[in-house]
Amino acid sequence: MSLPTIAALRAVHKRYGTVPALDGIDVALRAGEVYALLGPNGAGKSTAIATLLGLVAPDAGRAELFGAAPQTLAARRRIGVMLQSAALPDTLAVAELLALTRSYYPAPRSVADVVALAGIGHLLRRRYAQLSAGEQRRVQFALAVCGRPDLLFLDEPTVGMDTESRTAFWLTLRGLVGEGVAVLLTTHYLEEAEALADRVGVIARGRLLAEGPLEAIRGRVAQREIRCSSRLAPESVRAFAQVRSVECDGPRLRVVTAQPEAVLRQMLEADDSLGDLEVRRAGLAEALGEITREAA
Repeated sequence: MSLPTIAALRAVHKRYGTVPALDGIDVALRAGEVYALLGPNGAGKSTAIATLLGLVAPDAGRAELFGAAPQTLAARRRIGVMLQSAALPDTLAVAELLALTRSYYPAPRSVADVVALAGIGHLLRRRYAQLSAGEQRRVQFALAVCGRPDLLFLDEPTVGMDTESRTAFWLTLRGLVGEGVAVLLTTHYLEEAEALADRVGVIARGRLLAEGPLEAIRGRVAQREIRCSSRLAPESVRAFAQVRSVECDGPRLRVVTAQPEAVLRQMLEADDSLGDLEVRRAGLAEALGEITREAA
């Protein structure tokens, strides 16, 4: 049984002057899923989020949030928002920001729950302006979950976080999704999308170019990755026919190609000690690159 749609853009158009930000885009978010909206800078991701939030009015088409207009109070009380920039009062302590945000909701999460979810117990007495960029992002996440949202908008949520904080954030988010919370995620960390997303939408120039489960998006590319240990220099492998790119990680090479058998024959002829061999489907980065190139 398919999950219900809780937010949608229906044939939405939006222009800024002569530049189309959204060009007839259709996006639907379902309850209890993570939907990653991915694309290059200027693709229209932020405009799509702003339209769903009711911050931007479409020129044509419509936005829906829980079956209502995004501006309605009942719909707004069911969402949590973490945008790229947050205009929060710098002079307030974190505990004061939590108290203020919780006051907006009829049945907010307890302070203890919010603190545990965001991992900010040691920050409560500190003023927001004194926090690092990563700490501020964790506080912003805490504020986003104060109202027990059914839908979270997360726009580049882990920018500024260190690896440990990012991993903890992913675990927390998976827990919330397991409770039925839906997430609209935009991120330039493609490993974040790969770790979290149930479905992916690829947007460029305001148009939705591809949409589907993560594996289906990956499956749209013919490229494969060859991973192996080799004595060959990356420069020499780059010169082989059908090789698109080569990266080096110590003695291991990562070779991207649409013709793995032909490339492997060339590599084995040049290095008979080649070992630790893996051939796998190319990753999300290669898929996004190929989809946007095809559209261009």
